[in-house]
Order: sequence, then C-alpha cells, then structure tokens
Amino acid sequence: MNYKRILSIIRKEFFQIKRDKRTIAIIIMMPIMELLLFGYAASTSVDHIPTVVYNNDIGIESRELLDSFVNSQYFDLDYQAENISDVQTYIDNGHAKAGIIIPAGYSDDLKNGKTAQIQLIVDGSDPTTAQTILSSAGGVVQSMSVNIISKTRGMSMPQVLDLRSRVWYNPNMSSINFNIPGLIGVILQTVTLMLTSFSIVRERERGTMEQLIVTPITKMELMIGKIVPYVIIGFVDIVLALALSVFWFRVPIAGSITLLLLFSVIFLFGSLGVGLVISTVSKSQLQAMQLSMFMIMPNLLLSGYMFPREAMPAFINGVSRFLPLTYFINVLRGIILKGNGFSQLYQEFIILTAFGLGFLIIATLKFKKKIE
Repeated sequence: MNYKRILSIIRKEFFQIKRDKRTIAIIIMMPIMELLLFGYAASTSVDHIPTVVYNNDIGIESRELLDSFVNSQYFDLDYQAENISDVQTYIDNGHAKAGIIIPAGYSDDLKNGKTAQIQLIVDGSDPTTAQTILSSAGGVVQSMSVNIISKTRGMSMPQVLDLRSRVWYNPNMSSINFNIPGLIGVILQTVTLMLTSFSIVRERERGTMEQLIVTPITKMELMIGKIVPYVIIGFVDIVLALALSVFWFRVPIAGSITLLLLFSVIFLFGSLGVGLVISTVSKSQLQAMQLSMFMIMPNLLLSGYMFPREAMPAFINGVSRFLPLTYFINVLRGIILKGNGFSQLYQEFIILTAFGLGFLIIATLKFKKKIE
C-alpha cells in the first residue's frame, strides 16, 4: 500500500470540495439550521392561546373570572364577541382557538349561592392544543371555585362553577383527523419540490440545454412549460391522497372538495416554483438534492404539521409565515375539518397566489439562456 498515493487522493478530494463553495455552505449550515429550528419548534408547551370572550354578565364576579383566565398565562383574551355568531366566526377563521361564554346572571347566581355556569368552546382540529385548553380551563375554574368557597367561610354550597365544554370540528380529538390533512400537504410539497429541482439542471447534465437555447422560446415560456406537467402530476397525487384519506383512513371532508382542489393547484405552482429556483441556481443534481432537503426540513418543522405554531417562539413563528406550506396546511385543515369556505380562506388564497407568481418570476430571472 502506497501511502503517498493515498495522501494525494485525499488532497485532491479536499481540493474538489474546496472548489464547490455552495456544497460546503450547505454541509456546514444544514445541521446548524436543523438543530436550531428543531430545538425551538419542538417545544410542545402551548400557552397564550388566542381566545374570544362573549360576556353577557355585568357583575364584578365575571370580570374576576376572566382575570383568572388571563393570570393563568394560558389564555389571551384577544377578541370580544357581540353574539354567539361572532364566537363561531373567530374560531372558524382560526383567529381564536377557544371561546369563553359567560351567561347573563352569572354574578347573581354566585351571590345567591347557586351554581353558575360557564361555557367553553374549543377548536378541536389540533388535539394537542385542545387538550391544553380543556385541562387549563378546568384548572382555572377549579381554583376559582376554591376561592369563592373560601370567601363564604366554608358555607355549605352546591357545585360553585359548572364548566360546560364543547369541542368543535374534531369532537373525539382524533389525532389521525388532525395529522392526515397536514401529511397530504407535506407529501405534496416534498414530491413536487424534488421533481422540479432536477428539471433544469438535468437538461444541463444531459447536454440537451443547447437544443433549448437555440429555439426561440422565451425564459418565461420555458418556466411555464416546465411547471405545467408537474402541476398535472401533483393534481393527480392530491386526488389520490384525498381518496385514500376518506376511504381508507375514514377522515371526512367537511367542506368543498372543489375549493380544496383549487387551492391545491395554486399551492402546486408555488411549490414547483421553489423547485425551479433551486434547479436554476444548482450546478449539479447532487447540489439540487441538497438544496431541496435544506428547504424541506424547515417546511416540515415550522409549518404547523409536527408542532403547534402557537407554542413556537415569536421569531420562529414569524419565519413560518414565509413558507407556503404553512398556509396550505391551514387550508387543508380548514376545509377538511372545519368546512371553511372561501370567505374564511381568502387571505391564504392571496398569499399562495403571490408565492406562486413570485417564485415563477424569480426562477425566470435566475435562468440564463446560455451555456456557462
């Protein structure tokens, strides 16, 4: 064995690695980024839950109850409802995860030694958050009951507070009903991103890019032509995934399938656009694969598929707003679990459309119709 020859090969390999600065950056940054994102995103402690309140009582006792909810640190009373319909609207739109309804006469019932009722509405589409809401609200009410009894100096009373809880959208809080819609989005994102990330760079490696360059086709026409076949493939995938979720996993679709397919096509353009951007800036298929994995991991961790976004730090939550999958998962869960219509999802429609157009334009600008 000639050690000099081995050392020569080692030096040669390091030289090759040194020349590929983009790969070096990915190799160094990927584990650091994944560890940071996973470390912050994996927090499952859900607190400061956005809550809507409908208070029909004017007594000080109802205000003390609401103060107890706030002081628990689990509930942020962000929204005040004028009627029951407002409570439903806030929860349907995803602005609030819980609703507290205090009936008229709550304070009078406590003063007269009667049982006072409180209604708690819970968005059950996310079982983790729903369980936290139920247990935390139960703790608040129990603590409040003890305080009320202590103020009466041990006077014999019936049940002081009666918390009536209702779980909407996913009454059994089935994890499969929550996970399947998100999984559909993750799979669709992964498949389409990997497919298109190789499309341009594959043309270069196979030597067919020269044939495209000499044609009169414009850069935008080329990008659209590259995307459309994969949109059709992705559309077939989403239909198959929805059929499997309904007939195999028994996850009912509460909303419009047509609306869901429309949003899926819009999301596909954005996801495929990201793949095209990767393909235009990559020098090889290996590099395209590395960049694809670098994009897939943040989407998987921060989109709300694996961990509740409410539990993430503000900065990480802000980063998640720049990921198309975050909005598509909201759409999937909104339509499948809540039966949301376009009026509740129009913001996601605008954002996903903007993502699709934006990435298509970036890919077009980055593509150079010449051989380097």
